[in-house]
This record gives sequence, structure tokens and C-alpha cells, in this order.
Amino acid sequence: MAVNRVPVLKRCRSLGMDPVYLGIDKKSNRQLKRSNRKMSEYGLQLREKQKAKFIYGVLEKPFLNYFKKADQMSGMTGENLMVLLESRLDNVVFRLGFARTRREARQIVDHKQVLVNGKQVNIPSYLIKAGDVIEIKEGKKSSQRYKDIVEVTGGRLVPEWLESDIENLKGTVKELPTREAIDVPVDEMMIVELYSK
Repeated sequence: MAVNRVPVLKRCRSLGMDPVYLGIDKKSNRQLKRSNRKMSEYGLQLREKQKAKFIYGVLEKPFLNYFKKADQMSGMTGENLMVLLESRLDNVVFRLGFARTRREARQIVDHKQVLVNGKQVNIPSYLIKAGDVIEIKEGKKSSQRYKDIVEVTGGRLVPEWLESDIENLKGTVKELPTREAIDVPVDEMMIVELYSK
């Protein structure tokens, strides 16, 4: 399996984004040293794509597949793409506050600790639907790991399209997110322009 091993803060710096969007509180004090080169239009579009891939932890080929799927859906391709990425199971687990970062959420799903509508799902890219109930397995709820996670994520704001019961580690998807409800600093129109070349 391909794994991105670039240090997170270094990657955030190069993409010019805040690590908070990844659920990380650390700040990097180092500045990115680039000579006063103006970035080309292609460079800006590529950076937006890299940002989206990095935030959601998706590699190139699956990301292209998401784009193709978003293109076939009705409505704006860019918005559809963001909604597809946001409704991945690992992202929803992160948004509900059952994990500190999306990487941790992915691991929790991989380790078969998540139930969707009472069934065990261990595919991080599983797309959730409106009305789905997501919870952590009964046997794992009392573990120290989740106590530590809840301590960190307890005060985190849960998006309005989700309903979270952090005490019982259970959440409901009220509806699929709209673009306005997604607080990710990505200009999806640039990604569309990049792929439509």
C-alpha cells in the first residue's frame, strides 16, 4: 500500500495551509523560502489539487476516480467532488470527534472498530449516505484510547449535517453535506480546470 511519509508540518508549509484543518494543533515557525517567483496558473491549480488530496489522505488514482464520479453526477463538478470526499467514512469518523486526525480515523476504520448501521465496515473510502448511523464497536468504547480521544475532541464543533453523541461514541448522518458546510480551504474550481485540460 502506498503511504505518504512526508512530515505533516513540512507539507502544510509547502501547500501554504494551516495544520488545524488536519486536526493538528502544532504550528510551524519556519517560513517557506521561495524566491519571488510568480506561480503559474497551472502551479496554482496543481497546489489546490495537492491540498485536497493531502487533507483527505487520498492518493492520485482514487482522487481521479472521485473526480470522474463527480463529473457524471448532476450539478457542479467541483462541489460534487468536495461532497464525495467529505462523505468518506474515515472523514465522517473524524468529523464526529471519534478521532483526533483523519489519519487516526482511517486507522480506526482499518482496524474494524467502526459499525455503520450495525454492520462492521473496514473500508476508509466507504461513502456514507443520509440516515446512516455510525458508531464505535461496543467492546472498544471503554478503552483508554477513546477516553483520550474524547478528551481532545470533546470541545470540537461537529458540522450541522452530522449529529454526534460523543458520550456513547455514536453519530447519525442527518443529510449529505453541502459545499457551504465544508470548511476546507480548497478552491475546487481550480481542480476542475486542472483536470479539464
